[in-house]
Amino acid sequence: MKVEVDDSRCRAVGNCALYAPAVFDQNDVDGRVTLLDAMPPAHEHAQVREAASRCPAAVIVLHENTSAHDE
Repeated sequence: MKVEVDDSRCRAVGNCALYAPAVFDQNDVDGRVTLLDAMPPAHEHAQVREAASRCPAAVIVLHENTSAHDE
């Protein structure tokens, strides 16, 4: 899995950091999403999918078949 975010459209709600704190955070300036791990390990994938599905601005894009850590 590869993760991308468009922080310019982020509404700073924080669902991403709540549901997948190892992959997402919020910056200290305006609370927008900060991507901590663009290629999260397989054990984080369910949380990342949940975070993406709960993003009200839909700024998280998942590329499911990109793998460095999946094997």
